[in-house]
Amino acid sequence: MKKDLLSLQDLTTAEIIDILDLADKLKKETKEGKEHHILKGKTLGMIFAKSSTRTRVSFEVGMSQLGGSALFLSQNDIQLGRGETVYDTAKVLSRFLDGIMIRTFSQKEVEDLAKYADIPVINGLTDLLHPCQVLADLQTVREYKGTLKGLKMCYIGDGNNMANTLIQGAAKVGMDIACASPAAYSCDSDIVKAALCDANANGSKILLTEKPEEAIEGADVIYTDTWVSMGQQATK
Repeated sequence: MKKDLLSLQDLTTAEIIDILDLADKLKKETKEGKEHHILKGKTLGMIFAKSSTRTRVSFEVGMSQLGGSALFLSQNDIQLGRGETVYDTAKVLSRFLDGIMIRTFSQKEVEDLAKYADIPVINGLTDLLHPCQVLADLQTVREYKGTLKGLKMCYIGDGNNMANTLIQGAAKVGMDIACASPAAYSCDSDIVKAALCDANANGSKILLTEKPEEAIEGADVIYTDTWVSMGQQATK
């Protein structure tokens, strides 16, 4: 059965820790000059409806370091949304590729692609969520702090895809998180509701506030993001 990465909500706490442990191991061994062939002969298709320097480079380099290859697919390279349905795109790509990473606008588009694809689909970013970024952020926090459980993260900014996913990730690994956002730009209510269940199960807390000074009190990690999210430049 294939495994997709669409949202951190879909992963268990143990699965997230396993991913971070493996990432730490591979990072250490790569620095030591050890080659990895985990993905030898495998090809990842990378669909970019939204451009990104770091996402493209990190996925391409990562595939290369693991022995595989990555194929860049811009909106001009494929017909997704331009006369070809998500279903058709998913089926065609499944015949040639071993996995798909998609960076796009709609979370539904990612979920539909995963629904119809016969190969794993990775969410490289949507307007709602950014799971790969938060996994990398959790790895970095643990690298510097030695642990995740029991720490407090403070997020200051609009309740965008980063804030939504940080809430999910923190709740899964037992971190407290406080998000300070303007009232009109708060986090997604359904995501917060689901994360509260994980936080209760893992002994952590979630605080949503409009006051940065309240969110930052006692924080071990302070996080912010661009003040104008991609695609929202015209918002006043």
